[in-house]
Amino acid sequence: MNEPQTWMCLICGWIYDEAAGDAETGLLPGTPWAAVPMNWTCPECGARKEDFEMVRI
Repeated sequence: MNEPQTWMCLICGWIYDEAAGDAETGLLPGTPWAAVPMNWTCPECGARKEDFEMVRI
């Protein structure tokens, strides 16, 4: 299995961690970025999925 990746919002800097998911929006821990719906938005600033970039932490 691939290592979980992290994705950073380029607008506000919020981090989506695949290992943690985003429980508040129904994304369970372990949800890969590819499985995050296109209409999902950043919980901090409302940015779209396309406004995120993969980062190493």
